[in-house]
Amino acid sequence: MRIGVISDSHDHMTYLQRAVEALNDHQVELVLHAGDYVAPFTVNALQKLPCPLKGVFGNNDGERLGLAKRISEIGQVQVQPLFLELAGVKIAMVHEPEPVEAFARSGLYQLVIYGHTHQQELKTVGDCVVLNPGEVCGWLTGRATIAIVELPALKVEILPL
Repeated sequence: MRIGVISDSHDHMTYLQRAVEALNDHQVELVLHAGDYVAPFTVNALQKLPCPLKGVFGNNDGERLGLAKRISEIGQVQVQPLFLELAGVKIAMVHEPEPVEAFARSGLYQLVIYGHTHQQELKTVGDCVVLNPGEVCGWLTGRATIAIVELPALKVEILPL
């Protein structure tokens, strides 16, 4: 199973549209968004995904009711954390990094995803892969990126937009 992982789109519609195009080109079956969509109109770009979207709210998602309503047209968004199992892989996803290390060290998850820092991170903690795909928006680092994850192999590729 191939999934897309994105975070911190922060209303940057040009890069968000590029992210959707790249995810579609890679034929992902699900997209996970680790928060900070910001405004409900970002769903206009995300609606072009032919697959479902699951995500968590970030600290900059102020209009949560509007976002939840719009995202419900294509998937779901919730208050963090999000726990799910895909292709036999147990996944935990949050926005802020504070609980990441504890989730990774717990032995309960094989993949822990987060955002917030806008910095790419890919590391292994015990038997767990920890992934921050970086920022879609490119506002802080000047690099707009997303990740593609192959499950159950946990092969991760970080792609520039």
